[in-house]
Amino acid sequence: MARRIIAAAVVVAVLVFGAVAIAQGGAVLTPKEELGKMLFFDENLSLNANQSCATCHAPEVGWTGPDSNLNAHGTVYEGSIPGAFGDRKPPAAAYGGNSPVLYQDKKGVWVGGMFWDGRATGWRLGDPLAEQAQGPYLNPKEQALPSPAAVIEIVRASGYKDLFEQVWGPGSLDDVAVAYDYVGLSVAAYERSAEVSPYSSKYDAYLAKQVKLSKEEKMGLNIFFGKGKCGKCHNGADFTDFTYDNLGVPKNLENPVYAEYPTFIDEGLGGFLRAAGYDEAVWTAEIGKVKVPTLRNVDLRPSPDVVKAYGHNGYFKSLEQIVHFYNTRDVQGEGWMGEPWPEPEVAANVNTAELGNLKLKPDEEAALVAFLKTLSDGYVVP
Repeated sequence: MARRIIAAAVVVAVLVFGAVAIAQGGAVLTPKEELGKMLFFDENLSLNANQSCATCHAPEVGWTGPDSNLNAHGTVYEGSIPGAFGDRKPPAAAYGGNSPVLYQDKKGVWVGGMFWDGRATGWRLGDPLAEQAQGPYLNPKEQALPSPAAVIEIVRASGYKDLFEQVWGPGSLDDVAVAYDYVGLSVAAYERSAEVSPYSSKYDAYLAKQVKLSKEEKMGLNIFFGKGKCGKCHNGADFTDFTYDNLGVPKNLENPVYAEYPTFIDEGLGGFLRAAGYDEAVWTAEIGKVKVPTLRNVDLRPSPDVVKAYGHNGYFKSLEQIVHFYNTRDVQGEGWMGEPWPEPEVAANVNTAELGNLKLKPDEEAALVAFLKTLSDGYVVP
């Protein structure tokens, strides 16, 4: 199949701190960030020239999965090969740039890395975000290219080849292994840029004293960092502490993985640590734990009727549902739409200290949802 050659984007060059930067979409991108953007949106970088990073990480929904129908059901996205599906919901590609290289702190808590299970550790490149960016190109369930050499061959034939060599130097595409690292580092630079991670929500405007929160939103903020205990894990500028947790999320029975593997269990970080060769005592304590996601853009969508899914497997279909789960998971007789909460997918290591029976009233749940909606980027100060 002949591959489409992407034309070089029309850009406006400006001088910033003595270096050429590129102004586009309201953000000023450096050449490296612009290169990362071109890589991020290039569908040619897939086996059938039909899938880019943006296919599963779209800006209009906060850099996660944009397909409302898929989100309403299995939530897992089809790869470049028809019928090839992964087993997890696409996490946000934004606000991951501060995640440290994966490590275990003095209390035994694992921190950092990328992907839901932490397997993009950062141990090789010193940058988990860059290592994560390299993964989907070669994943047979995603962009499905056979090797780094295949990726670099496409880049060499692209309309941004010259920009690549401007950023990384003449001959930077000659060594495949080195060039493939540059691909990951470029995409990571774009994901860290002000276009992807702009900190431009109503909450940011509130912190800058440019706007006030409504009474309900302010109530939600106080609950978030108080009675609701949300801020114990969703804290800092990125609303995540980059740790791992088992929330007791039920199986999403519409996940296509069950058609191929009916007994599939997502072991999360524990599964990765076992595969990496850690002692049994280490990995068993992490079975079922997945990375604490950012809450920025958690409600961003083109219109209210677009479904967004929540949890690593997309079990929850609204903020109202997942907030109610946090509040009532362990309360006898509680559930959603008349149905009790199902058993967790992984019963081991469930967090019972910070959620499950928060004793929030309905108006407090509603206030939490209202506050979470202030975290969407693109807010315009009146």
